[in-house]
Amino acid sequence: MQSGLVMPLDRANVDTDFIIPKQFLKSIKRSGFGVNLFDEHRYLDKGEPGRDNSGRPLNPDFVMNKARYKGASVLLARENFGCGSSREHAPWALDDYGFRIIIAPSYADIFFNNCFKNGILPIVVDRKIVDELFVEVEAQEGYSLTVDLENQVIIRPSGATIPFNVDSFRKYCLLNGLDDIGITLQDAGEIKTFEKGWRETSPWYFG
Repeated sequence: MQSGLVMPLDRANVDTDFIIPKQFLKSIKRSGFGVNLFDEHRYLDKGEPGRDNSGRPLNPDFVMNKARYKGASVLLARENFGCGSSREHAPWALDDYGFRIIIAPSYADIFFNNCFKNGILPIVVDRKIVDELFVEVEAQEGYSLTVDLENQVIIRPSGATIPFNVDSFRKYCLLNGLDDIGITLQDAGEIKTFEKGWRETSPWYFG
């Protein structure tokens, strides 16, 4: 179960270039992208890789820069979130900033899958409920939601719950902190046994 401050991004069709602009795709470290999340809208100047962001002018009209949303870990979004190119840097940037949960009516398929692979839970909720949540977030400073992944419900501050669906395998991976490598390493013993047998029966493969 995880609770977090909610930040509303009231815009449909947010693409991956909006999330992390193309000039920042040179690294594959998975970390360090949070300072450039939503870069073109977060700052008033143009960002470049390797640049010190601490002195850059912030856009006071962008939701992320409002004091009431500082430290948010739940992102409330609109339809077709994560559309555009398939860059995995988009969930990397969201995760590095601190977002652990996204709530939206729909997502682009590749982005949706990449979120699960990188430990982010993208929740699909009916558009009418998302509309209600936007109203509630705007009306109440410090608005937080609790997500109970085990029981697949979002818990509002009032205590009312919103059920959601999630694939059972993806749920298992998130609850156990497993990515693709972690899943493979669960069979490390069997892999070592196979490799040993392969070396013994087919030594020519190994020089």
